[in-house]
Amino acid sequence: MFCIDNRCTDIYFNLAAEEYLLKQKRENYFMLWQAAPTVVIGKHQRVEAEVDTDYTQQYGVKIARRFSGGGAVYHDAGNVNLTFIETATQPDFNYYLQQTIDFLATVGIIASTDSRLGVYIDGQKISGSAQCIHKNRVMYHCTILFSTNIEALNASLNGRLDPEILAPGSRTVRAVPSVKSEVTNVCRHLQQPSDMRRFLRLVFHYFLSENGENPIYRFTCSDIEAIERLKHEKYATEAWIWGN
Repeated sequence: MFCIDNRCTDIYFNLAAEEYLLKQKRENYFMLWQAAPTVVIGKHQRVEAEVDTDYTQQYGVKIARRFSGGGAVYHDAGNVNLTFIETATQPDFNYYLQQTIDFLATVGIIASTDSRLGVYIDGQKISGSAQCIHKNRVMYHCTILFSTNIEALNASLNGRLDPEILAPGSRTVRAVPSVKSEVTNVCRHLQQPSDMRRFLRLVFHYFLSENGENPIYRFTCSDIEAIERLKHEKYATEAWIWGN
């Protein structure tokens, strides 16, 4: 499995990178990344039903739509994102969930899960995930709340529109609503204090050394060119983000 330590915080580039690795590559990948403050909604959701757009506009929080389904999530510098992309004939998304649980155990976090593949500490959510399949390729990605601004998270994820209401001209008949959960940050539950920089290193090196030494992959010039093209043609466009 190739491991990518992606330092780019441009949400539209990173979402495009996921789709590029899923559809244009054949190797297996793990990518660690972060994003500037953003609300990312699932492929089948509606912005108005999930996002307080007055708040996001006032505070410069971006809005993005990912390729996978699932619910809306908030990203910022206190949030870590893990993406697993592999070729598989029989996808097992619980396998990726267990990898996340196993990593957390190495830093002293005993976490539980639910049927939606969420991760919890004492009933409070620290990680949500989404999945998708393209031909024989699978993608599983999840968030880990380490030191996220919880106030901004709650304020941003406060849509005002019933997701079943159809907007004029919209092609979406029924949007998929998010399931609200009380959240917490991992940093509050660590026995030994840690900052984000060290936590990122721990995450990356855990998966880098999993099952032996996995190779590091760095995007080539041709990779970046293709990802940037997909970003500008799809992920950064209002047509894709707003889904109308």
